[in-house]
Amino acid sequence: MAGIAIAGTLVVDNIKMIDYYPKKGMLADISSVARGIGGCAANTACGIKALDSSIPIKSISLVGEDDNGIFIKQRLTEYGIDTEGILATDKAVTSFSDVMTIESTGERTFFHDRGACRLFSPEHVDLDKLDCELLLTGYGALLDSMDLPDEEYGTVMARFFHDVKARGIETAMDVASTKDEGLMQRLVIPSLPYTDYLIVNETEGGMIAGIEARSEDGGLKREALPEICRKLMALGVRKCAVVHAPEVGCALDASGNYCEEPSLRLPKGYIVGAVGAGDAFCAGILYSIYKKLPMQEALRIGAASAAANLSASDSISGLRSIEGVKELYEKYGVKAD
Repeated sequence: MAGIAIAGTLVVDNIKMIDYYPKKGMLADISSVARGIGGCAANTACGIKALDSSIPIKSISLVGEDDNGIFIKQRLTEYGIDTEGILATDKAVTSFSDVMTIESTGERTFFHDRGACRLFSPEHVDLDKLDCELLLTGYGALLDSMDLPDEEYGTVMARFFHDVKARGIETAMDVASTKDEGLMQRLVIPSLPYTDYLIVNETEGGMIAGIEARSEDGGLKREALPEICRKLMALGVRKCAVVHAPEVGCALDASGNYCEEPSLRLPKGYIVGAVGAGDAFCAGILYSIYKKLPMQEALRIGAASAAANLSASDSISGLRSIEGVKELYEKYGVKAD
């Protein structure tokens, strides 16, 4: 069967559209509430499946024995995702997020309970039965049991990646932003020598590399992007480091080839929500890796997949086929440098 497996964070998103983000003690109006699925084991899985329904996709995670856990598995099954690798526990609730999204901009703020994802560990993955060519695990620095120390490999996640590679499966990792650069480095860097593809945003990549990606006024330091990629590769990433930002995506491979691709030039009012945009970008990259496409093309597909995601309030309703994604790219083009 082969295909791609996505392991790790799996949540229910309670998406609440608000008029603005209030200061402490103030009130904001909620105009609508929707329930969706989230986390890379849902968003990235569905993103790849939307791009090409013929690719076998598996979701691997841990949910609670509750309504939210049932809801997640039902929704993923509707999208054609293999959910046999999603186990249930009575020791925690299904992970969930309250996602506050500003209607006018799509900017969102997450209030997250890790729930059962705190417990997700290698014991929940049967590697002897894992039939895939590529496994993405995410989010690094957000899976408590995977982030535990390991005497030989540094972290449990690093040992897990080593064991996956020992079975001839390519590995990829996505990570979650943390407030502490030192913590990010301690939890993520041990896995990099066993990670074929690292796919992160500019903040995460900068924290891992110890390089500021943005200036004090919030502007992107374009000149820092290749430096961040070089440092990530030097830290052990085996095949390619991919960094994405709202303005641009970039990549550096093991042969030293560097490329960039600007984001799409979307019209005013196009963006409805940004929940899962990074996962949609990641889906475009993984699809391209699976199809053995050049990285420049992969960045274009990633940028257009993220743009498609921005057209809906939840993480998967805006997803499109590869033909639809390419049409979107041709329709809007990219931002000028």
